Amino acid sequence: MATHRKPKQHPLAGSTARTAATLALAGAATATVLEGTGHAAPSPTTAQARAQVARYYQQAEAATEQYNGVKERSDRARSVLAGLQDEAARKTERLNAARNALGSFAAAQYRGGSMPTSMRLLLSTSPDRFLESASLADRAGQGQAAAISRVHQELRDVMRVRTTAEARLAEIRREESALAAHKRTIEAKLDRARQLLSELPAEEATAIRTDAAGTGVARAADTAKASVATGSEAVGEVARAVSGRAARAVAFAYSALGKPYEWGATGPASFDCSGLTQAAWQAAGVSLPRTTYTQINAGRRISRDRLAPGDLVFFYSGISHVGLYVGDGKMVHAPHPGAPVRVAPIDEMPFAGATRPA
Repeated sequence: MATHRKPKQHPLAGSTARTAATLALAGAATATVLEGTGHAAPSPTTAQARAQVARYYQQAEAATEQYNGVKERSDRARSVLAGLQDEAARKTERLNAARNALGSFAAAQYRGGSMPTSMRLLLSTSPDRFLESASLADRAGQGQAAAISRVHQELRDVMRVRTTAEARLAEIRREESALAAHKRTIEAKLDRARQLLSELPAEEATAIRTDAAGTGVARAADTAKASVATGSEAVGEVARAVSGRAARAVAFAYSALGKPYEWGATGPASFDCSGLTQAAWQAAGVSLPRTTYTQINAGRRISRDRLAPGDLVFFYSGISHVGLYVGDGKMVHAPHPGAPVRVAPIDEMPFAGATRPA
C-alpha cells in the first residue's frame, strides 16, 4: 500500500549527513586537542617559582601566627578550666558536708518525736531538766535553719562554678576547631610549596628552599656563611654595643643559629619566628606574648633609623614575620621550613615596624 512505501531520499543525503557528522566529530576532537594544548600551563621560571614559593611560605607563616594565637588562648582556657574543676570539687565536698549535717538534724528531730512542748513539760518528771533540754532544742532548730541555708549556698556555688566551667569548655572546643582549620591551612600552603619545588630541577629547588625570600642564591650563600661564622665573636661585638637584657636576648638568638624552623615551636630544639623572639627575650627575663601581631604591641615603638640590637623587627602588612635585630642592618630570625635560624638583612622582606621590649 502507498501508506507503507518508504519515502524517497535524496541520493546525496545519506553520504552528506555522514560526512557532516564525521567532520563535526573531527572538529570536536581537534578543538579538544587545541583547547588542552592552549591551556597547558608552562613550567615556571626559577624566578617565578622562587616568588611563588615565597608567597606560599609567607601565607603559611601568617596562618602559623594565627594558630599560635588560638593555641595560646586555648591553653589559657584549659588552665582556667582546670582551676574551675578543682574549685568545683572543693565546693562539692562542702556541699556534701552541709547535706550530711542537715541529715543529722533531720534524724535527731525524727527520734525526738512530734509531741508538743507543753505536753512534754507536763509529763516530765524533771521540769527543770526539760526546760534546759527545750532551750537546747531551740538552739538546735536555729542550727538546722543555718544548715539548710549552708546547703542552699553551697549548691548555688557549685552550680555557678559548673556553669562557668561548661562555658569555658565550650570555648575550648571552639578554639580547637579554629586550631584544626589553621593547621589545615598551614599544611596546604606548605604542600603547595613542596609540590612546586618537586617539579623543579634539584639544584634550583635547593637554592629556592634556602632563599625563599627572593634575595638571590648568592646572598643566601653569603648569609649562610655569615651565620656559621658568627657565635662568640658576634656576641662580643653586640655586648660592646649594648648591655643588659638586650645583650642577653641577642646572645640567645645567636646561640640558636642553625636550629631548624618548625611552625608552632618555641624551642629549645626548633623555633618558628615569634617562638624564637619570645624565647630570646625570655632568656633575658622579659615575658613576651606568643604571636607577631601581639609582640609588636609589647614594647615601645622604634623607628627604623633608631634600631638597636635586641629590638624586634616586623615584616609584611599583616605583621606575619618577626626577627631580632642584631645591628648593622641585620637580624637573627627563623625564616621558614627548610631554612634554619640564621642571620639575614632586614631589607630582604617588606619592613612593617619595630619595638623595643625593654
